[in-house]
Amino acid sequence: MRKILIALTLLTSIGISTVSAQYASEYDGGLVIKLNPEGKKYVRFILWGQTWFQDFEGKHTNDGFSIKRARVLAYSQINDRFMILTHFGANGIYDNNLTPMGKSNDVSFFLHEMFLQYKVTDNLALGAGVHNFGGISRGNGQGSINMLTLDNNRADWSTLGLSDQYSNHLGMFAKGRIGKLNYRLALSDAATTTLDGNSSTILAEGQEKYLGKALLGEGKYAVSGYFDYQFLDQESNALPYRVGTYLGTKKVFNVGAGFFNQNKAIVKKENDELIAKNVTHFAVDAFYDAPIGESSSITAYAKYQNSSMGDSYLQGNVVGNGSQFSGHVGYLLPKNVNEGEAKFRNRIQPYVGYSYRDFKGLEKAANEIKVGGNWYIDGQNAKISIEYQKNFDQPKIADDMITIQAMILL
Repeated sequence: MRKILIALTLLTSIGISTVSAQYASEYDGGLVIKLNPEGKKYVRFILWGQTWFQDFEGKHTNDGFSIKRARVLAYSQINDRFMILTHFGANGIYDNNLTPMGKSNDVSFFLHEMFLQYKVTDNLALGAGVHNFGGISRGNGQGSINMLTLDNNRADWSTLGLSDQYSNHLGMFAKGRIGKLNYRLALSDAATTTLDGNSSTILAEGQEKYLGKALLGEGKYAVSGYFDYQFLDQESNALPYRVGTYLGTKKVFNVGAGFFNQNKAIVKKENDELIAKNVTHFAVDAFYDAPIGESSSITAYAKYQNSSMGDSYLQGNVVGNGSQFSGHVGYLLPKNVNEGEAKFRNRIQPYVGYSYRDFKGLEKAANEIKVGGNWYIDGQNAKISIEYQKNFDQPKIADDMITIQAMILL
C-alpha cells in the first residue's frame, strides 16, 4: 500500500506540472498544419503517452512503473476524397525488458497502422493497408485515448496477435453510413507468425495452435464486419477508433452486431496428422452515453460474443472456443461550473466493469471485476486513472491488481 501511495503522489505531480503546457481546454482540433487557407488540405498529428504503476497482491514481474503506450499518429488529406494515415508507437516498457543500449526483442517502436483511403460517395469509402477497420464488436475497435475503464477488456481483442499485428489487419476495407446504419467490412491477409508460434513450431499430440497459415499454407484470408444502428446522435466514422466515453458531449445509443471468419486458421494434431479447424466470432453489443442534468453524464457498454475456435483452443484465458460477456458503466460526477470555466477541468468519473468467459478449454469459467475512476485534470487531454481488478480464476500471485495511470494527449 505504501508503494501505491508513493506512486499516486508521483503520477499526480507529473499530471499537474505538465497540464499547464498542454492547453487541453483550448485543444480545438489538435495539432493541425493547414496546407491551404481554407484548411481543406491539412496534416493532423495526435500524440499520446500512458505511464503505469502496478501493484499485484503477490510478487509479479510487472510490479512497479512502466510505459503502457507511447504513440504518434498522423493523417492528411489533399482533398475531401483522399486520405493517408500513419500510426507508430511502442507498448509495454517494463524494468525487466529495458536494456543498457535500448535494444530489446521485447520492446520495439513499430508501425501500428498505415492505410490509404478513397471516398467513393458520401456513404462509401474504400481503403487498404494495415488498418483497424475490422469487425466483431465496438470493443474490438476501441481506441486507447478515451477509454472509460483504465484499459480495454482484453477479451474484446479476440484476433490480437493471431490473425493481425496488435489488433490491426493487413488488407482492404469498406466503410460508410446508410441513414443511421454505420458499417465497416474488411478482407484481410491473415498473419503467418502468431502468438502461438511460426512455421517451425512442432505440435504435440492433441495440441491446437493458431497456425493454419504457417504449418499448412491454409487460412490465408479473413473476412470481418461490424454494423451498428445509431438511434440518437451520429458518431464520426472518419477514423477507425471507437470512443469509450463522450463525457456527455453527445447523446448516443447504438446497437451493433459483428463477425469475423478465417477458415482453416487453427491446426490440431490428431493421430500424427495436422487437421485444420475454422475460426468464427460473432458478437452483439450496445453502447449508451448521455448527459444527465447540466454537468454529469452516464456511459454504459455491454457485449455478448460466441466464438467457434477448433475443439478446445485457448490463448491464455482471454481467447477460446466458447462464449463471453462483458460490460461496464461509468458516471461523471456533477459539478457546479462557473461561467467561463472549462466544463471538463478537474472532474471525477467512477466506474465498474465485469468480464465473464466460458471457454471449453478452461477448467472453470474465467471472470473478473474492475472498480476504478478517472480524474480529468483537463478533459481527455490530461487525466489520472486508478483501477482495482480482481480475477477470480487466477493464482494468488496475479489475482489482485491495482493500476494507476497518468496520460497526456496532444
